[in-house]
Amino acid sequence: MVVSQVVATQAAVTVTNLAAGFYHSLAIKSDGSLWAMGNNSDGELGIGTFSNTNRPVLVASSNVTAAAAGFYHTMFLKVDGSLWGMGYDFYGQLGDGRTLVTTNLPEQIMPNNVTAIACGHQHSLFRKSDGSLWAMGYNAFGQLGDGTLNNQSNPVQVVANNVIAIAGGGACSFFTKTGGSLWAVGQNTSGQLGNGTTTTTNNPQLIVASGVTTVAAGNFHSLFLKSDGSLWAMGQNSSGQLGIGSSISTNSPQQIVASNVVAIAAGDSHSVFVKSDGSLWGMGSGTSGQLGPPVITSTNVPVQITNSVTAVVARGNHTAFLRADGSFWVMGDNQNSALGDGFTGSTRTLEQVIPSPQPLLLATNSSVTNVLLTARALFGGTYQLLASTNPVTPPNQWVSLRTNIITIRSSTNFSATLTNELGTGVAQRFFRLMAQ
Repeated sequence: MVVSQVVATQAAVTVTNLAAGFYHSLAIKSDGSLWAMGNNSDGELGIGTFSNTNRPVLVASSNVTAAAAGFYHTMFLKVDGSLWGMGYDFYGQLGDGRTLVTTNLPEQIMPNNVTAIACGHQHSLFRKSDGSLWAMGYNAFGQLGDGTLNNQSNPVQVVANNVIAIAGGGACSFFTKTGGSLWAVGQNTSGQLGNGTTTTTNNPQLIVASGVTTVAAGNFHSLFLKSDGSLWAMGQNSSGQLGIGSSISTNSPQQIVASNVVAIAAGDSHSVFVKSDGSLWGMGSGTSGQLGPPVITSTNVPVQITNSVTAVVARGNHTAFLRADGSFWVMGDNQNSALGDGFTGSTRTLEQVIPSPQPLLLATNSSVTNVLLTARALFGGTYQLLASTNPVTPPNQWVSLRTNIITIRSSTNFSATLTNELGTGVAQRFFRLMAQ
């Protein structure tokens, strides 16, 4: 007999904020819960283990407002202004007064008054409510900006007031002040500070006098936005990540887009930005799929990736973004499961991770002894087939049938046979395929 299928109603999407580490990713939902996925070798996911996870797992259940991530460490803020950290702390980047340790559970670093956070590879930055800038961690290139090259395991004050936006690069740091002046400090071997030299410095340097609103830093290149919506870039450009139409690096800011840019992010060797119309654009290396479907290797000019995007982050060789409906999407390098899509293989396909996309049940054919289903999966994982003789019955009361583990990715059809179905004598049965 041919049986009917029931189309699942997807739960309301809830993601409001996101962050990317080198090999892990983070998402914050509208209920204030923090979720993490990917590499966890140093406890950077904060879930009490050192095991990687290829699907989002709950870190904190409520009150989280912002997150930032470095190579192997993570920082986040709560609504009370408290600062929390977890993961690799060998250089003091968690700011808890310790070095040469790791922690796999969140620990409180500051009790209150923190309003913004950023992470470099092995250092961290935060701004307090009084506008002061603080830093901790690895400082061999002067990236903490405290005038020394000494690592710091406790937060040190870098600027006393008027700090607005902050960003951490590989081994450099950026901040803006009231009025939009842009300042930079740290490693500058590729001109990533944008001060016209390639000289590393441990004291903040003025880069742009006014008008800067947002800054993003990759490994050896940097981006910033001005209040007129123009996008500027400087630093290493071997993969075209500056988007200037060549692979020539530059130690001074170059205008990439004249207007309408509203969000920016920088990975290891790629850059991405969002325009006011919601379009997402990228340039640089695409070899791991971090620029999505349009780019196979690399591009030195911006190419459009997709539409309806409100926020974007990048680190290493992967990219994550939010759509206007609040859904969380990923693409790129996934060797440590940073994408959270149920796989460990990289992809240039744009994959929705939160909310979990339900597989589409295309057809079912039933006999006395088994059910043959044909479906389409949007990510890897374990699926269950639910069966009911009454479509009005709530799905959580349907009987669950066993299925196999699916190891295919986006928009690919698959078939599976389930033996020993619920029995004989039922004229019609309704099925629904659910992600477990």
